[in-house]
Amino acid sequence: MTTQQSQEPIGAVVHRLSEQLPELIRSELRLAQAELTEKGKQAGVGVGLFSVAGLVALYGVAALLATAVIALDLALPLWASALIVTGVLFAAAGVAALLGKKKVGQATPAAPEKAIAGLKEDVETVKGHHP
Repeated sequence: MTTQQSQEPIGAVVHRLSEQLPELIRSELRLAQAELTEKGKQAGVGVGLFSVAGLVALYGVAALLATAVIALDLALPLWASALIVTGVLFAAAGVAALLGKKKVGQATPAAPEKAIAGLKEDVETVKGHHP
Protein backbone atom coordinates (compact mmCIF):
# COMPACT_ATOMS: atom_id res chain seq x y z
CA MET A 1 0.00 0.00 0.00
CA THR A 2 1.22 3.48 -0.76
CA THR A 3 0.58 6.54 1.36
CA GLN A 4 -0.31 10.02 0.25
CA GLN A 5 3.12 11.30 1.27
CA SER A 6 4.93 8.91 -1.05
CA GLN A 7 2.80 10.11 -3.99
CA GLU A 8 3.34 13.78 -3.18
CA PRO A 9 5.98 15.49 -5.35
CA ILE A 10 9.23 16.39 -3.60
CA GLY A 11 8.71 20.06 -4.42
CA ALA A 12 5.41 20.09 -2.52
CA VAL A 13 7.03 18.38 0.46
CA VAL A 14 9.86 20.94 0.51
CA HIS A 15 7.34 23.78 0.17
CA ARG A 16 5.23 22.45 3.06
CA LEU A 17 8.36 21.97 5.16
CA SER A 18 9.51 25.52 4.46
CA GLU A 19 6.10 26.80 5.59
CA GLN A 20 5.94 24.67 8.76
CA LEU A 21 9.56 24.92 9.89
CA PRO A 22 9.46 28.58 11.07
CA GLU A 23 6.36 27.91 13.19
CA LEU A 24 7.98 24.79 14.61
CA ILE A 25 11.09 26.76 15.55
CA ARG A 26 8.97 29.52 17.12
CA SER A 27 7.06 26.92 19.12
CA GLU A 28 10.27 25.36 20.40
CA LEU A 29 11.61 28.79 21.37
CA ARG A 30 8.39 29.58 23.27
CA LEU A 31 8.70 26.25 25.09
CA ALA A 32 12.33 26.99 25.97
CA GLN A 33 11.40 30.46 27.23
CA ALA A 34 8.58 29.11 29.40
CA GLU A 35 10.81 26.38 30.81
CA LEU A 36 13.63 28.81 31.65
CA THR A 37 11.15 31.23 33.24
CA GLU A 38 9.85 28.48 35.52
CA LYS A 39 13.36 27.40 36.50
CA GLY A 40 14.30 31.02 37.15
CA LYS A 41 11.35 31.39 39.50
CA GLN A 42 12.37 28.25 41.40
CA ALA A 43 15.94 29.50 41.69
CA GLY A 44 14.66 32.84 42.96
CA VAL A 45 12.62 31.16 45.69
CA GLY A 46 15.64 29.06 46.67
CA VAL A 47 17.92 32.09 46.85
CA GLY A 48 15.28 33.89 48.92
CA LEU A 49 15.16 31.00 51.37
CA PHE A 50 18.97 31.02 51.59
CA SER A 51 18.73 34.73 52.42
CA VAL A 52 16.22 33.97 55.16
CA ALA A 53 18.59 31.33 56.52
CA GLY A 54 21.40 33.89 56.65
CA LEU A 55 19.22 36.45 58.40
CA VAL A 56 17.97 33.95 60.97
CA ALA A 57 21.55 32.77 61.56
CA LEU A 58 22.56 36.41 62.14
CA TYR A 59 19.83 36.71 64.77
CA GLY A 60 21.15 33.46 66.24
CA VAL A 61 24.62 34.94 66.59
CA ALA A 62 23.15 38.06 68.23
CA ALA A 63 21.18 35.88 70.65
CA LEU A 64 24.30 33.82 71.38
CA LEU A 65 26.24 36.98 72.19
CA ALA A 66 23.41 38.20 74.41
CA THR A 67 23.44 34.80 76.10
CA ALA A 68 27.15 35.09 76.84
CA VAL A 69 26.69 38.56 78.34
CA ILE A 70 23.76 37.44 80.46
CA ALA A 71 25.64 34.31 81.57
CA LEU A 72 28.47 36.43 82.89
CA ASP A 73 26.23 39.00 84.52
CA LEU A 74 23.17 37.24 85.82
CA ALA A 75 22.02 34.01 87.39
CA LEU A 76 21.81 30.68 85.62
CA PRO A 77 18.07 30.56 84.76
CA LEU A 78 18.20 33.72 82.64
CA TRP A 79 21.13 32.68 80.47
CA ALA A 80 19.79 29.14 80.18
CA SER A 81 16.55 30.47 78.74
CA ALA A 82 18.49 32.73 76.34
CA LEU A 83 20.50 29.68 75.23
CA ILE A 84 17.28 27.80 74.45
CA VAL A 85 16.09 30.73 72.30
CA THR A 86 19.41 30.69 70.47
CA GLY A 87 19.04 26.98 69.74
CA VAL A 88 15.56 27.52 68.32
CA LEU A 89 16.82 30.31 66.04
CA PHE A 90 19.62 28.10 64.66
CA ALA A 91 17.14 25.26 64.12
CA ALA A 92 14.93 27.62 62.09
CA ALA A 93 17.96 28.69 60.05
CA GLY A 94 18.75 25.04 59.33
CA VAL A 95 15.22 24.35 58.10
CA ALA A 96 15.28 27.43 55.83
CA ALA A 97 18.68 26.40 54.43
CA LEU A 98 17.48 22.89 53.63
CA LEU A 99 14.34 24.21 51.92
CA GLY A 100 16.44 26.69 49.94
CA LYS A 101 18.83 23.97 48.83
CA LYS A 102 15.90 21.84 47.68
CA LYS A 103 14.40 24.69 45.61
CA VAL A 104 17.73 25.57 43.97
CA GLY A 105 18.31 21.88 43.22
CA GLN A 106 14.94 21.71 41.45
CA ALA A 107 15.91 24.61 39.20
CA THR A 108 19.11 23.05 37.89
CA PRO A 109 20.29 22.42 35.27
CA ALA A 110 19.22 25.71 33.74
CA ALA A 111 18.98 24.26 30.21
CA PRO A 112 15.48 23.96 28.68
CA GLU A 113 15.53 20.15 28.65
CA LYS A 114 12.03 19.61 27.23
CA ALA A 115 12.60 22.07 24.39
CA ILE A 116 15.96 20.48 23.52
CA ALA A 117 14.40 17.01 23.50
CA GLY A 118 11.55 18.26 21.29
CA LEU A 119 13.98 19.90 18.90
CA LYS A 120 16.05 16.71 18.64
CA GLU A 121 12.88 14.75 17.93
CA ASP A 122 11.90 17.28 15.25
CA VAL A 123 15.31 16.95 13.58
CA GLU A 124 14.99 13.16 13.60
CA THR A 125 11.50 13.43 12.10
CA VAL A 126 12.72 15.70 9.32
CA LYS A 127 15.56 13.27 8.61
CA GLY A 128 13.00 10.47 8.42
CA HIS A 129 14.36 8.51 11.39
CA HIS A 130 11.42 9.05 13.70
CA PRO A 131 11.07 6.10 16.09
